[in-house]
Amino acid sequence: MSRRQLPPQIEKITLKSGAIRYQVTTEAGTDPVTGKRRQTRKRYRTEKEARDALGSVASAVSQGAYVARSTVTVEQACREWLDGKRIAKSTKAAYRHALQPLRDRHGSLPIQQLAKAHLDDLVSDLQDGEFVYAHGRPCKTWNAQSINPMLRITGKVLASQMGQGRLARNVADLVDRVPGSRKEMETYTAAEVRKVLAVADRDRIGQAWHLALTGLRRGEICGLRWADIDFVAGTVKIENTRIQVDGKVVEKTTKTEKSRRTLPLTPAITEALKRARAIQAAEKLELGAAYGSGEYVVCDEAGNPADPSKMSREWHRVCEAAGVRHLRLHDARHTCGTLLHLQNVPIAVVSAWLGHCDAAFTMRTYVHSQPDALADAARSLNAVVTNRDKIGGARPIRTRPRRKSAS
Repeated sequence: MSRRQLPPQIEKITLKSGAIRYQVTTEAGTDPVTGKRRQTRKRYRTEKEARDALGSVASAVSQGAYVARSTVTVEQACREWLDGKRIAKSTKAAYRHALQPLRDRHGSLPIQQLAKAHLDDLVSDLQDGEFVYAHGRPCKTWNAQSINPMLRITGKVLASQMGQGRLARNVADLVDRVPGSRKEMETYTAAEVRKVLAVADRDRIGQAWHLALTGLRRGEICGLRWADIDFVAGTVKIENTRIQVDGKVVEKTTKTEKSRRTLPLTPAITEALKRARAIQAAEKLELGAAYGSGEYVVCDEAGNPADPSKMSREWHRVCEAAGVRHLRLHDARHTCGTLLHLQNVPIAVVSAWLGHCDAAFTMRTYVHSQPDALADAARSLNAVVTNRDKIGGARPIRTRPRRKSAS
């Protein structure tokens, strides 16, 4: 019986050693990036192996699931994805930070060889504090709030590679997310706010702490100019931010359309701002031509805009002087939202005040219960259950006497 003729995609090759190999050449469509024709070649020891491989490739190609061999590495894939994102610098910096452990450990690995086990091991080391960055600095322990975004962003990088025909599946989708409840934000009580503001009124940049407890973000405080303050109308216009990105200060417009807002000035804030204006005028008079532009509401003694990274340290100094808990500067913003909510300000108004896109986000993220408010709720509940006869006309429940059974 004559042997079956080899299909045109399989070529019988005799090596110099005399060994026989079967080379399979397959058409793998066109490259989605370059548009060029793609061919793959691979050699097998037996004709059966070659025929089986050809059948598998042909089936995958027909189903659109075929992935040609690629030399793209994890590092190249991450860099390509980051370079293609048209997002704010601060957001891109956060993405870059989230991907750094993956790039440091598996950057040279071909993306097609990245497996679930690689990501599982990386997650374990980040959780246990055993990961070390490429430059030798140990990494602090990561929790669920850091690890899960890392896996989500890694999944986006791999999804991009799938879309370009370089991957057949997304292994990041196979990795279990780290369980962890969202940490309840702490906020200051009204009494603590009064203590902080008492210290702020004696502080050189006390206007910053008044603005923080009015709900402004740190970047909004640092980006606020005197031109944004209208003492006649009694308003403050919030349009710019100054934030730290990769060690550099970046100034830009506020993050969303809703973030650009105009708020009324309270008498306390107005007084704090006028006091700051007088202090800066005296400093400018003393320094003369050496004084900076002085256009920012919060600046140093030389008239230069405040460094956003130093504001948090200054905040802790004020909290210590006030004798209150050392919460984050951003928690002053949470405090504003919570206190407004506890004063029965409609959540839609609180959302607009804080510059959020929707009220649901405000309620979910920025409005928190406080012990005093919970105690008031307990007293209200107690009043209901202990005075039910007065408010509801309830009567005691009477039970019928049990009948005696006939003897």
